[in-house]
Amino acid sequence: MKVLIVTESYFGNTARVGEAIAAGLQSRGADVTVVDAASAPPPGAQDLVMVGAPTHYRGLPSPTSRDQAETRGGRRVTAGVAEWLEKIPRSAGTHAWAFDTVSNTGFFAGSAAKAIGKRLRAKSFDVVGRMSFVITGTGTPPPGTELARARQWGATLAG
Repeated sequence: MKVLIVTESYFGNTARVGEAIAAGLQSRGADVTVVDAASAPPPGAQDLVMVGAPTHYRGLPSPTSRDQAETRGGRRVTAGVAEWLEKIPRSAGTHAWAFDTVSNTGFFAGSAAKAIGKRLRAKSFDVVGRMSFVITGTGTPPPGTELARARQWGATLAG
């Protein structure tokens, strides 16, 4: 199974989750490429495309929220998942999953994964579902339980 994982990350949390998912997939023999959205190639001959971003203001990061993340110590990001999704070609029904990192769950928390899934569907991807991973803060790594859950999820997806 060939898998492309595209992430957008400011403090490293979403990237760590993407790497944990990749480790789970690789533990079952998948050929996985993890890449930052700013340098991600368009999807090619993958069996599965996974796209992840942090939830900002209940959705995908925007130029304004990116600037705010940078002022709080995050790395500078000029183009992320939203821009990558905008420029990629339509798919021929490639399977896809969306994931995000959130500071809490619930109705008012919002979800970048929901927005990612909607944009993937608009590009004719077969969006299988979405998953959220809770982080405790911008400057701290995701809890080990969330990274373990991401790894297990990846292993499950690989069959």
